[in-house]
Amino acid sequence: MLHGGHFISGIWLEGSTTFPNMPVEGAADEFAVGLPEHVEAAAVAAEEAFSSYSRTSRAERAAFLRAIAEEIEARGDEITEIGTRETGLPDVRLEGERGRTTGQLRLFADHIEKGDYLDRRHDVALPRRTPLPRPDLRMMQLPVGPVAVFGASNFPLAFSVAGGDTASALAAGCPVVVKGHSAHPGTSEIVAQAIEAAIKSCSMHPGVFSLVQGGTREAGQALVQHKLIRAVGFTGSLFGGRALFDLCAARPDPIPFFGELGSVNPMFLMPAALKDRSAEIARGWATSLTMGAGQFCTNPGVAVVVAGEEAEHFAQRAQGALSETGAQTMLTEGIAQAYQDGREQMAGSAGVEELLGSRSEPRTAMPNLYRTTGAEWLANPNLGEEVFGPLGLIVEVEGLEEMLAVAHSLRGQLTCTIHMDKADEKAASSLLPILVRKAGRILANGFPTGVEVSDAMVHGGPYPASTNFGHTSVGTLAIRRWLRPVCFQNMPEQVLPADLQ
Repeated sequence: MLHGGHFISGIWLEGSTTFPNMPVEGAADEFAVGLPEHVEAAAVAAEEAFSSYSRTSRAERAAFLRAIAEEIEARGDEITEIGTRETGLPDVRLEGERGRTTGQLRLFADHIEKGDYLDRRHDVALPRRTPLPRPDLRMMQLPVGPVAVFGASNFPLAFSVAGGDTASALAAGCPVVVKGHSAHPGTSEIVAQAIEAAIKSCSMHPGVFSLVQGGTREAGQALVQHKLIRAVGFTGSLFGGRALFDLCAARPDPIPFFGELGSVNPMFLMPAALKDRSAEIARGWATSLTMGAGQFCTNPGVAVVVAGEEAEHFAQRAQGALSETGAQTMLTEGIAQAYQDGREQMAGSAGVEELLGSRSEPRTAMPNLYRTTGAEWLANPNLGEEVFGPLGLIVEVEGLEEMLAVAHSLRGQLTCTIHMDKADEKAASSLLPILVRKAGRILANGFPTGVEVSDAMVHGGPYPASTNFGHTSVGTLAIRRWLRPVCFQNMPEQVLPADLQ
């Protein structure tokens, strides 16, 4: 059953105004609009919860995370039913994303039980050292305080209410206030009900988690500016993320904003690989480019190839593979319109040739493919802007030197890919040092749309891929965003935090 309200400090609250969700078919449901007064109540509750929740044992927090995963699984059919209505995503996609969501909750439970993330260090006292003695110094990572999380439009489960940001923050010992995305408020509410059940079964402070629904930008702005919020996790557009980032920086007490904002995820096809495997790479690219209507932040939107006969074969094969994909439903009408606007801008750019053009009905998208030269790419920075959807651009360069120049011209990316064979390794070795400065994940002979949730994964990169290149939003290292190092000098053993004793 949907309450249609906000979940704050263990209570479902109605709002004075409402907004409808946008189901693909069927009647819309009404949800309370998030207002600054709701943010205030949620932030105060989170601060009240912090004093006890931050001191829970790692075993207690691990049990809480696993309980959330179990409660989400118990509501699996309900989540899938409303998720498909609100987003247009197929059942199998939402079921897979639900598995990823519960999997990362359990991964963080395992991670904190090991304790390695605390990075505990101890410099024993040297009272007889000359010319000055050394005090006893012990250091560990401690939670920063209440965290704000913004739900993502394209991942209603894995990057939203109980997604990676929430899971890692709760694992760190930080209460969470989630600003729900207005594209899937019903899905958000069902997941919040799962967290509510876990809070009760684990006897956690009710302020440890709150959901403030969307409807306007007002609640989001109030959330990042609230004095009790100590850090922010965000996945979304460059425009919206940059606006919130600036608000965080302009606070009297600036706080970190961990935003994932945009990426074209370029692929570099080396000559031997292009000659030997162009058909295979073209098919793989088309599949990756159109997966989920191209609504992935790791969508590989650009392929850089050396001009010539093999490049022409690759373009023809990519065009043929993409033409087999029909219209796909997009997450919202607004996202579909933005895709059409991006398509028209690309088609109207000087020096860009349309290889596969299409027009779509409202809330749907069809693939589009374009081609340009390395010289045009270098002269027109707009060609490197992300188009969120199944749109690909082939950049034909004159040789390795111009390929390196294209690599140098890139803004920050989540991923870069090199397709290479044995004969390409020398050339790839000259490209790799450039790419490691441009992206957080470098792939060889693959496609970046699959993001493994694991210890070694990095999902981030230099701006505008993310606002903090030193961290990741996927994988166990994500917990470090919500921690800060504290050193204890000459502190009696029994007074220290339990994990340092």
